[in-house]
Amino acid sequence: MQNLLPEPPATLLPAHVEADSALAAAEQTGSDEAFAEVAARYPTHSAAWAALAARAFAQGQVVPAYAYARTGYHRGLDQLRRSGWKGHGPVPWSHEPNRGFLRCLYVLSRAADAIAEADEAARCAQFLRDCDPAAADALASN
Repeated sequence: MQNLLPEPPATLLPAHVEADSALAAAEQTGSDEAFAEVAARYPTHSAAWAALAARAFAQGQVVPAYAYARTGYHRGLDQLRRSGWKGHGPVPWSHEPNRGFLRCLYVLSRAADAIAEADEAARCAQFLRDCDPAAADALASN
């Protein structure tokens, strides 16, 4: 059966130049503390939480990765809703400000899988693919 309703418009989160600049500076130092400082200074910026989550996961710290990713995911949901998102519809990977939320969703799925939360891991993986299949593909290939 064909869906006759139009797809909702893509949700594009606003850029946060100051937070992105601080995050770039943290990347230059490479220290976990620098990333934590960015997240503390800009707690609504999902990209900061995504960076912390990815770093923790890469270091084998699955529970902190899960916590960071969940925090960034929820902060991202708040931003999506403020930007007009109604709980469904595209959140394109091609729009740079969306990537923090999408990265959080990816790490949350991986961390949930690592702690045997199979249902949550599957839901997050599907949600990521529903937001933008390109995001799922890009993140899985890194």
